[in-house]
Amino acid sequence: MNGDWLIRGRDGRLTVYLPSGDAVLCRAERGPAGPWDAARTVGGGQKLLPGPAIGQGADGYAHLAAWRPTVPGESGLVHSTHFRPRLAPLDWASIGHPDKKGDRTGPPAVAVDSAGRGYVFVRNQGGGLSLRNQKEKGGWGPWQNLGGHDVEGEPAAVTGESGLVEVYASVPGGVLHWRQEEPGRTPVRTEGVDVPVRPGTLCALATSAEHTTLFFTDTSGDVCAWRPGEKPVTLIASAGPGPVSAVRCAIEGHDCTVLAQRSASGRVAFAAYPTEQEPAGAWWTESGPQLPSDAVVSVALDEQDEVVAASVSPSTGTLLLARRKDEPGLALTAWREL
Repeated sequence: MNGDWLIRGRDGRLTVYLPSGDAVLCRAERGPAGPWDAARTVGGGQKLLPGPAIGQGADGYAHLAAWRPTVPGESGLVHSTHFRPRLAPLDWASIGHPDKKGDRTGPPAVAVDSAGRGYVFVRNQGGGLSLRNQKEKGGWGPWQNLGGHDVEGEPAAVTGESGLVEVYASVPGGVLHWRQEEPGRTPVRTEGVDVPVRPGTLCALATSAEHTTLFFTDTSGDVCAWRPGEKPVTLIASAGPGPVSAVRCAIEGHDCTVLAQRSASGRVAFAAYPTEQEPAGAWWTESGPQLPSDAVVSVALDEQDEVVAASVSPSTGTLLLARRKDEPGLALTAWREL
């Protein structure tokens, strides 16, 4: 999944979204910190292509987007909304193709604005970024070409504390950035940054009322943080090859950003530092058992606003969960299989 696939719903229950073959599955807690329901398929029986995306709004609703095959050699994007863990997600609804027709052009990314409208971003055939978003009074607006060039890997879409939607995309030798200037408006391209970024490692997080922060791995193997208008900062050597997952939480009364990543040793590595204070430094602490090479990790906050982490291996389907202990620091409980 492109985006945070472990989320907390508006009722405090956690839900995970997991690609499985030609479908997306979801599992939810029966109650906060309670047992988990069995997996069920999102959106009905439509067959999907790999690389779905997810975003969540302030209302707690999840929005999902994915490619599906249409006719031989062509594909189209579909969208689903999941309102509450106890309800089934809506059936997949077609939102078309950024170039009207053709094969899939790249993995989508999803954000949700303060009014609960979904924004689906995807690379177009020209190499730039396109957008289709829901309208205020229902339905979808037309596809819009946001410009850009040579977009690589998964874009990272995020909604700031202001409710304005932003999106980042990696290109050879740099990162491009688009941001809404007003609610409901089309995001416009702002100043990017020249940096040697590895495609497929972008992760964006709202870190203050004014800023979102992009985390990425550069070509030397370091995890870097960048806020538009500032210079990128090297934060920590990457623990492993994939992207980090990030969440903000209070640790001993301090606003901190927690990063998680599957490490090269196969375990899950965690690091924490004061939010937007990268010069304070961070270091990795590994947790849990050794995981398969394709395992990924996601972090979120539970009903008590405490850190909870999940890992899943697509090849084995094994889903593990750990929660922060009720003690100082970032110590976690033993990982358990769901």
